[in-house]
Amino acid sequence: MPALAQRAAAEWLGTAFLLAAVVGSGIMAQKLSGGNVALALLCNTIATGAILVVLILMFGPISGAHFNPAVTLAFALRGETPWTDAAIYIVAQITGAIIGVWIAHLMFELPVLQLSLTERTGAGQWFAEAVATFGLLLTILGVASRTPTAVPYAVGLYIISAYWFTASTSFANPAVTIARSLSDTFAGIAPHGVPAFIAAQLVGAILAIPLANWLWSGCSVKRGASPQVS
Repeated sequence: MPALAQRAAAEWLGTAFLLAAVVGSGIMAQKLSGGNVALALLCNTIATGAILVVLILMFGPISGAHFNPAVTLAFALRGETPWTDAAIYIVAQITGAIIGVWIAHLMFELPVLQLSLTERTGAGQWFAEAVATFGLLLTILGVASRTPTAVPYAVGLYIISAYWFTASTSFANPAVTIARSLSDTFAGIAPHGVPAFIAAQLVGAILAIPLANWLWSGCSVKRGASPQVS
């Protein structure tokens, strides 16, 4: 098993690249779409799903490629990630996500320090975040219990789909939510909308755990097969 420092570095790097892709592709899509929001969202979606597959394949064998505090919490609650490791993972994920946003800003010559003005709030969006995270956890736990080599592709495809079937465009990740509040670009969320999104995400993740335990009883997730998302 890789050392904790290696695993934390993998979580940091993976989450940083994920946010650089989410925010950077949003900026690029908005620049090139000529005001067509649907086209911009499609471009943002494809880039996010694609980078997830790559990152999970790259870092999964090291840390499990969670890239998501909700996923790490789920594995800790299932006894598959020690709580001390989980705490370090979560810190690495959140800090990596913020750095990833700043990297995207630098690449597009935007001010590094920003706060989003994009309003994302309301019961529908909160419910959507719970649904998105619930589905993400079921995808990870279910696929990893039977066909772990398919997890990277399943997660990438799930996120691509959830971008479009959820009212919130499926953040499904507390670290992503925090980091996107620091970018006043296409992918942003106003900071005052963050707590409700995170609460909904955690509710969705926690509800998924007992259902997954029941559906795939007797199956544990092996290290290297348990990733995250966007």
